[in-house]
Amino acid sequence: MAKAVLLEQLRTFPPCKRASDKKRGKPWRFTSPAEDRDDQGMGVALVFILVAVGSVLFHIFSPWWWTPIASNWGSIDDTIIITFWITGIVFTAVVVFMGYCVYRFRHREAGQAAYEPENKRLEGWLTLGTALGVAAMLAPGLYVWHQYVTVPKEATEVEVIGRQWQWSYRLPGKDGKLGKSDVQNISTDNPLGLDPNDAASQDDVIIESDDLHLPIGKPVKVLLRSIDVLHDFYVPEFRAKMDMIPGVVTSYWFTPTRTGTFEVLCAELCGVGHSQMRGKVLVEQQEQNQAWLETQQTFAQIAARSKTAATTDTARP
Repeated sequence: MAKAVLLEQLRTFPPCKRASDKKRGKPWRFTSPAEDRDDQGMGVALVFILVAVGSVLFHIFSPWWWTPIASNWGSIDDTIIITFWITGIVFTAVVVFMGYCVYRFRHREAGQAAYEPENKRLEGWLTLGTALGVAAMLAPGLYVWHQYVTVPKEATEVEVIGRQWQWSYRLPGKDGKLGKSDVQNISTDNPLGLDPNDAASQDDVIIESDDLHLPIGKPVKVLLRSIDVLHDFYVPEFRAKMDMIPGVVTSYWFTPTRTGTFEVLCAELCGVGHSQMRGKVLVEQQEQNQAWLETQQTFAQIAARSKTAATTDTARP
C-alpha cells in the first residue's frame, strides 16, 4: 500500500530540473520514470552502435589474417572476402537499425503503438534484398567450385594416405600412373594396400612418415584415401582441402606457386593423437624435385626387401 502511494506521488511530482543538475548549483529533484526510460533507451541504443562500430574496426585492424598464399587458389580468398563484405554490411545495418528502433520507439506516457501486422511493400523489399545477398554469395562460390573440381589434363596424380596418426604418400613411377590398391591388401609388408599383381603398382614411389616434395608450377591432382577414420589433408598456404573418408577416394587439385616448406595439418578430429598428425610439403624447383625422387624407393623394391628379410628370418635356426 505504501509503495503504491509513493509511486502516485512520484507521478504527480511538479516539473523541475534533474537531480544531476545539483552539481551546477541548480535545484535538486528526482527524475520521473519517463525520463529514466529515455536514459535507458539511449544507453541501449549506444551499446548497439558501439557493437557495430567495434566489429568493423576489429575486422579492419585485426592482426590475424590468412597466411600468404602459395597456390593458384587466390579465387578462394576472393570468394571469402566477398562473403565478409556482404555479411558485414548486413550485420552493421541490422545492429544500427536495432539501436535506432530501441530509442525511436521507446515507451512514452503519451505515446500510442500502431498495430500493423503486415506491410507488403516492406516484405517485398526485404525478400528481394535477401535473395540478392544470397545470390551474390553463392555465385562466386559455385564458379570457384567448378574450377576446383575440373582437373587439368596435365596434372600429376599424387596419392595421400591418412591413418592414425601419420601421413603416407604414393607417387607415380616411370610409367606416369598409379597402380591399383585395395584395403584387403593391407598388411605389415604392404601398409598402403597396393595390388602386388598389378604391373602399374611395381614402380610406384612409396613415402612413409616422411616429407612430400612437389615441383613448383606444375598442377597436382591429390587423391585422398583414409585407412581407418576420417582425416583431412590441409596445407593452409595451398587453401585447398577435402575430407578423407574410409572406403572412398576423394580428390582436389592445385598448382604450387611458391617454393618453401609448408606444414601439413589434419583438419578433421581423428582421435587422441589428432594434434600431432602433422607433416611437411616441400615445394622446389623441377631439378631438385627430380633428384629427390630418384632417391626414393618403389613398391617393388620395398616388397623385395621385405621378402628377403622374411626368408632370412625363416632360415635362422
